[in-house]
Amino acid sequence: MNDPAALVLAALGRRPDPALPGPHAVPEADWPGVDDPAALRALVARWLAGYGTAGTRRTYAYALGLPPAWADAVTGTGPERPAGAAGRTPPPARRGRLHHLAFFRWCAGHELDPRAVTAAHVTTWLHALDAAGASRRTRARMLSTVSAFYAFLAEEGVVDGNPAALHRGRLGLAGSSREPSPTIRLTPAQVGALWAAAAALPNPTRHRALYAARAVAFVALLSLGLRISEVTGLDRDDLVVSGGERVLRVRGKGGTVREVFPGESCVDALTGYLRLRDAEGGGPLPAARGGGAAASPMLATRDGGRCSRHDLYTLLRRIARHGGPELAEVAERVHPHALRHAYVTIALEAGAPIQHVQADVGHASIATTRHYDRSLRSRAGSAADLVTGLVTRPDPDR
Repeated sequence: MNDPAALVLAALGRRPDPALPGPHAVPEADWPGVDDPAALRALVARWLAGYGTAGTRRTYAYALGLPPAWADAVTGTGPERPAGAAGRTPPPARRGRLHHLAFFRWCAGHELDPRAVTAAHVTTWLHALDAAGASRRTRARMLSTVSAFYAFLAEEGVVDGNPAALHRGRLGLAGSSREPSPTIRLTPAQVGALWAAAAALPNPTRHRALYAARAVAFVALLSLGLRISEVTGLDRDDLVVSGGERVLRVRGKGGTVREVFPGESCVDALTGYLRLRDAEGGGPLPAARGGGAAASPMLATRDGGRCSRHDLYTLLRRIARHGGPELAEVAERVHPHALRHAYVTIALEAGAPIQHVQADVGHASIATTRHYDRSLRSRAGSAADLVTGLVTRPDPDR
């Protein structure tokens, strides 16, 4: 099914949606509340096609309640790759518990044409997300997606203004560079325990050594501060020699490519895993959906397919559970972003220049990297003892 209109009808069609019970079931032949669904679909398609990266198109489409495949189809080319090198874009994330509250689905459930939405509608939708347990960060992210869509409609003259351009502070959605991150902070010893647990990961099949090597390679990549989407998007040919050094060419947000120095331990983990994979498979495995060896993913399933984010998230949680006493109290809170977070905080604690850390992890703004400084806060780095001592010392000459 390559027709964008057909794909969106499958997403917002008259087929009952279990996530929208009763009167919120979605009709098939149209977009509920929309008199000219074809025109609206064309607008959405044109908006998504304006983003040059398949990952961005998929993320926005999913946030609005559309299938990621539709985001690929709007350009007529699918995920971006050079000719003969298909398969870089990883499988989409599984539907979360808030999928039925994605903005287009919420509008459809209320038979509301998105082009007729007001600020009051957007506020009501945000309150519905809040009532469903969506975190502040999740609501802010979803609002940003909706706001981007309406900014496009305003530029096109379809709407008079952006109804999603709300005062975030009044809604409790305004972030702060000083606001503590909810991400768990892993120590160097705990990250090391993840490496050790990955190497010893049990597996009842004859492929235990291969799966353990893949687990170590996965932890090694996360320990470089890579995003999970960057890890799943890596190909084995992205490990190259540049300037006499081994580097990883990482495709980040917006399709930008940066070079990351993996270090000897990470290189050993990657090359060891790839050698073992080739030995068991009789040579480099191409991605399951074509492209030849050049499209072979860095981390592959047994049949050569690209590992999904969900699979790797589950793998990391399994590794953490086998991490022994060092990880016993945090195993259920370990997730891929925690290792990215650990890379930044450990590097800053060790005195690495913040500009270097920013380049390593691909932060567009150094303010984002600086946000991690909050993890450097400790009693030793606080002036509290000094001030308290001066204030309470019984010395009249102080």
